[in-house]
Amino acid sequence: MHDIHIIGGGLAGSEAAWQLANAGLKVRLSEMRGGGDTTPAHESDRLAEMVCSNSFRSDDADNNAVGLLHQEMRRMGSLVMACADATKVPAGSALAVDREGFAARVTQALESQPNITIVRERVDALPDHPVIVATGPLTGSALAESIAAETGKGALAFFDAIAPIVHGDSIDMSIAWKAARWGKGGDDYINCPLTREQYDAFVAALNAGEKTEFKDWEKDTPYFEGCMPIEVMAERGVQTLRFGPLKGVGLDDPRTGRWPHACVQLRQDNASGTLWNIVGFQTKLKHGEQVRIFRTIPGLENAEFARLGGIHRNSFIRSPELLDRQLRLKSKPNVRFAGQITGCEGYVESAAIGLIAARFAAAEARGGELATPPNVSALGALLGHITGDANPETFQPMNVNFGLMPPLPERFKKADRKKAYTDRARAAFGEWLAATGQTEVAAAA
Repeated sequence: MHDIHIIGGGLAGSEAAWQLANAGLKVRLSEMRGGGDTTPAHESDRLAEMVCSNSFRSDDADNNAVGLLHQEMRRMGSLVMACADATKVPAGSALAVDREGFAARVTQALESQPNITIVRERVDALPDHPVIVATGPLTGSALAESIAAETGKGALAFFDAIAPIVHGDSIDMSIAWKAARWGKGGDDYINCPLTREQYDAFVAALNAGEKTEFKDWEKDTPYFEGCMPIEVMAERGVQTLRFGPLKGVGLDDPRTGRWPHACVQLRQDNASGTLWNIVGFQTKLKHGEQVRIFRTIPGLENAEFARLGGIHRNSFIRSPELLDRQLRLKSKPNVRFAGQITGCEGYVESAAIGLIAARFAAAEARGGELATPPNVSALGALLGHITGDANPETFQPMNVNFGLMPPLPERFKKADRKKAYTDRARAAFGEWLAATGQTEVAAAA
């Protein structure tokens, strides 16, 4: 017997299961991987597998909204953040992890929790008992049809792309060098410089390269701006990449003492430093074209790829219209949604919504209701965006950002504005934690 059923063992489902179990509730966690089913993007049956990159982005809680969200989740005893901290790899001011070590640690923690029963099974219909649906953007077709039948609304969809990973010992370090932009974080990135001529040739090759062809039902599906394929950015103009993932500013080439015209960066992808993720290189290029074109980058002429890039279709519901402020489906309130299927974008955002969905469900199971986090906090602002603050007609996946928060009550200098947002958020979030008793529920895993 179980008190709460969770469907989906990604970051949101894993976080939700941990929170509920440590609140004393019995949890059934259904994950179809490992039970004979898989997805187009996953490579294993481990829980909380990270498929697109190994980065949780900025860990700066004073000047960045996602770093602030990291801090708020740590204050609530997040399993995902505890495991990320335990498996972090160098990434400047960002929090990046050894993705295999991270997934293994989350899986082990959940398997060891006596209140959690992990069942490798596919669920094809919305249950009638209390459930959190955290199936992510690759929800199985039968369950997706069940959701659509219940809501009466067609799910929105967008394309998400995956960046390639390179074997570190195949990078030519006589050309590339290690450094972080503006010297922040030490020698955490491998940098491959391009001259003007090399950059122009690279952009031309991206534009001419053979891309994955979409099926008819996919052709009108938009991209998510935060995970745009590199060749799609290149199509927007020759200089677009120089102001995006290939910007050379803040990187002194030790051979010239100057910033390069453009620069490709690689971020460490595992704890041993043998694998490196090409930053911002999500792509829909065919595999042979990726190898050919990416080997024109100085320092990657002999690159060996541990994984090539890919693209898959993601789906999410029209949450601002369908969900209440407690993440319950208005037409079927025994059902809560969490994670990317709600239209939040990003690993940490997905886990955060899994965390708060579990806290809502735990309070309801005890006969009460948890007040929502303040909208000036990172968690509260993100929750508000997906549960009513966004326009349902133009709703798109969103990373946490200061723009989701109410404006500051007074004007600040540009240099002080971000810190003002985070100071206000920390104070309000602390008051909410104290008032609601939402402190850490268990020691970090």
